Amino acid sequence: MPLSMPTDIAQIIQLAIAPVFLLAGIGAMLNVMTNRLARVVDRWRAVEKLLAGDSAEDRQRHVMELAAIDKRMVRINRAVTLSTLAALLICLVIVTLFGGELAGMDVSTVVSVLFVASMGVLIAGLVYFLGEISVATRTLRVAPHLITSETSRRRKRQPVARP
Repeated sequence: MPLSMPTDIAQIIQLAIAPVFLLAGIGAMLNVMTNRLARVVDRWRAVEKLLAGDSAEDRQRHVMELAAIDKRMVRINRAVTLSTLAALLICLVIVTLFGGELAGMDVSTVVSVLFVASMGVLIAGLVYFLGEISVATRTLRVAPHLITSETSRRRKRQPVARP
């Protein structure tokens, strides 16, 4: 059954608006993730260069940092891959909505399955992204002895208020 009026097309477009907004949100998240990946790769290259002239102690510290960077790269790559898959599934939702209407078929079950699959994959991608953030936070903490010494230096510089 062909589309009868422009109102049928308008109805399909209305149904497709929510997935399109979701697609825009996933795109923004992918932008953030790829920027983080680029920063991780830049740090990898910098640490790799430092390894060449390191002493044994510094070398061990840098090798440990490279191991953490490797974990971050794996997790962020998986997050990007899963988020991209979620975006592709949302695109399939939109295409299925239009194709079903044009063919005059009931595609509600297919659309539902695709949408739920997209949300599942997106959740998995966000979990990997959270894991990458966790590794980054764990490995980038300032050593406690540096915080203590800096705090004591600030206290020495500040005049004591007298009542």
